[in-house]
Amino acid sequence: METQEVEILLVEDNPNDAELTLRALKKHHLANSLVWVKDGAEALDFVFARGIYAGRSVGNAPKVILLDLRLPKMGGMEVLEQIKADERTKTIPVVVLTSSKEDRDVVESYRLGVNSFVSKPVEFEQFVETVSQMGLYWLLVNRPPSP
Repeated sequence: METQEVEILLVEDNPNDAELTLRALKKHHLANSLVWVKDGAEALDFVFARGIYAGRSVGNAPKVILLDLRLPKMGGMEVLEQIKADERTKTIPVVVLTSSKEDRDVVESYRLGVNSFVSKPVEFEQFVETVSQMGLYWLLVNRPPSP
């Protein structure tokens, strides 16, 4: 049974964006307990401790979920909706980190309960800085509710 605390669940299908995110978080020593999943279905399996993650406890939630919207198998909106609809997981902070700049994605994400919506910067240094600041805030500044 896995008891290690997961601080960040990264839900990202693009290996380049995932690598950039990992590098940005490692730069500030924030990637020590990060789990990377590559599609929406695997994200829900992780959060709800089923499938290959059945040994986890749903109560051992990540401190923050970084969620892309454009994912295979199941889109980010559906993942967000299911996480926020469940009493056991609705208080987990979810940050949409996406290349989308569509107003309807922003509006729908907040309607479903997202805690923050961040458009991925295209420029490398700006991407690294944005992810670093996001990680510092959600892991060190933000005060989540007690489980």
